[in-house]
Amino acid sequence: IAPLLEQLSGGRALLRILSNLTDRRRAWAEVTIPAKAFSSIESPGDEVIAGIAHANAFAVADPYRAATHNKGILNGIDAVALATGNDWRAIEAGAHAYAARDGRYRALTDWRVNPDSGATTGESELVQPITGRPALYGRLELPLAVGIVGGTTRAHPVAQVALKILGVQSARELSEIMAAVGLAQNLAAIRALATEGIQRGHMA
Repeated sequence: IAPLLEQLSGGRALLRILSNLTDRRRAWAEVTIPAKAFSSIESPGDEVIAGIAHANAFAVADPYRAATHNKGILNGIDAVALATGNDWRAIEAGAHAYAARDGRYRALTDWRVNPDSGATTGESELVQPITGRPALYGRLELPLAVGIVGGTTRAHPVAQVALKILGVQSARELSEIMAAVGLAQNLAAIRALATEGIQRGHMA
């Protein structure tokens, strides 16, 4: 549409390129987990989920913590992107830009104990809080403009196999899987941070 805009405005088009901040193509994942699922000999479940919520709050408040927090989310998402022939660099660029969309860089996730409802946006009827018992609620939302046809996805046989294993039928479904993987990856990391430490719990 650049020629038309030039004609209408009397100006000249200088940049003809799309943005990697695809905030009109967002994907999200959410989960509610009972505290007892986190219980161990060393740590009661309610203490673990409180620690996870505090760790997330730290990443919301502090951009230095948020950088590593969000990098952990993208560890999972990038792996799926690579396996399916999608551009992980574009995903990273969009995710970090989205994390700073209000002028301050912060965590992409929301982890909290016993929320008032299962979904903060009211978009899901599937995830509900576990009433009367301590539970951890988590949500991740970020831009994920991915594809399942064309480019490397079509040309690379491994990408085709990965998509077949996933059984996805649409780009939206793939983006939702990526969001779920990112949320799970983040939970594993901050659970380790909030309990035995990242070296023993996440890197050993």
